[in-house]
Amino acid sequence: MAKTKYSEYYEKMVAENRQLFDDFLKVNDLFKSDPQLHAEEFHQIGQKVVDKIRDFDRRLCSAMGRGIYSTYSQKLSEKFWDLTRQDFDQIDMVGVKVKTVK
Repeated sequence: MAKTKYSEYYEKMVAENRQLFDDFLKVNDLFKSDPQLHAEEFHQIGQKVVDKIRDFDRRLCSAMGRGIYSTYSQKLSEKFWDLTRQDFDQIDMVGVKVKTVK
């Protein structure tokens, strides 16, 4: 069965940036277990990862973002990000500062 375009872009993104994504996967899991202890490292590496994801998302959807395919482009982008969230479940927490209630 043929791979979807967003799957191909995702695999290409991870392959081209293997070390970065491997490092983020480790810190993603550590952050999930103890957010306060690993927050600084998570946000530093996470920002680089989010920048890469946004870059590949733009590449994937750039040609379709105009005209009659703009709705399709948005759905394609959502599928790309959903695929990312499967591997990195804390990706949406990058850059979010959480205050603890005492």
